[in-house]
Amino acid sequence: MPDKIAVLIPCYNESKTVAKVIRDMRKALPESVIYVYDNNSTDGTDEIARKEGAVVRYEYQQGKGNVIRSMFRDIDAQCYLMVDGDDTYPAEFAAQMCEKVLKNGTDMVVGDRLSSTYFTENKRPFHNFGNSIVKDIMTGYRAMSYRFVKTFPVLSRNFEIETEMTIHAIDKNMQVENVIIEYRDRPEGSESKLNTYADGFKVLKTIMRMFKNYKPLEFFSIIAAVLFVVGMAFFIPVLIHFLEVGTVNKLPTLIVSGFVIMTAIICWFSGIILSTLVNQHKQDFEFQTQMVTNRYKDLFPEEK
Repeated sequence: MPDKIAVLIPCYNESKTVAKVIRDMRKALPESVIYVYDNNSTDGTDEIARKEGAVVRYEYQQGKGNVIRSMFRDIDAQCYLMVDGDDTYPAEFAAQMCEKVLKNGTDMVVGDRLSSTYFTENKRPFHNFGNSIVKDIMTGYRAMSYRFVKTFPVLSRNFEIETEMTIHAIDKNMQVENVIIEYRDRPEGSESKLNTYADGFKVLKTIMRMFKNYKPLEFFSIIAAVLFVVGMAFFIPVLIHFLEVGTVNKLPTLIVSGFVIMTAIICWFSGIILSTLVNQHKQDFEFQTQMVTNRYKDLFPEEK
């Protein structure tokens, strides 16, 4: 039986906070079904969640991205509210976020930490700096529609999944809105699973990878331009000397510059070809979206 609102709580060793998160969410969204997906916790997180009345399931492949993949595959709901189990996101904003999905047809509502208390509550300065760069696309507090969840291809395995979700929604022209929320730092004794440098680097890698995948013409055009400029920088002095003297004095330089310029041309044409494939994928995505919409109408006939 599909749910009206499914609260999704991915957890890894959150025994100190998961009970409060469940109670707060049940109070804020009494009509919701709360799912806790345990990701190999060793501190009894699953038992605490079960005692609080949550539906507890397990994902044995480590990583938040793997957990979210299982959640999205397993659960059918009109609205999905994803929240971390560390009690850093206040539940009082949950109803407002879900209402935008259920009543306004919004595909993704992002809990915007950066416009409120994030920089005063978060005690990790390099996290603040990193989130400023990426405009808080890493927030773990989101409400999502059935259409978004069932058409989102989960590729990342770890914390970079939130970045991937945001870029996917923007690229596919889905309706995205923000709700300004307050952010609380983790309570004392609760440790973050996010490594500032290692996971921050993964996020930047994800942004570059998705830029290449979603905007191949722009990506490869930049590489082509750099290579072309480098090639011409080596070629022009050889050409000037040839025009003045009539001989090529640096034959190896001429050959290397020729190869570099040829590589630039190949990169540019590769971008054109891949851009055509991306446009074809967008057409296929629209067809896939229509199929998901039809299934949604079958699951929730009262919404027709």
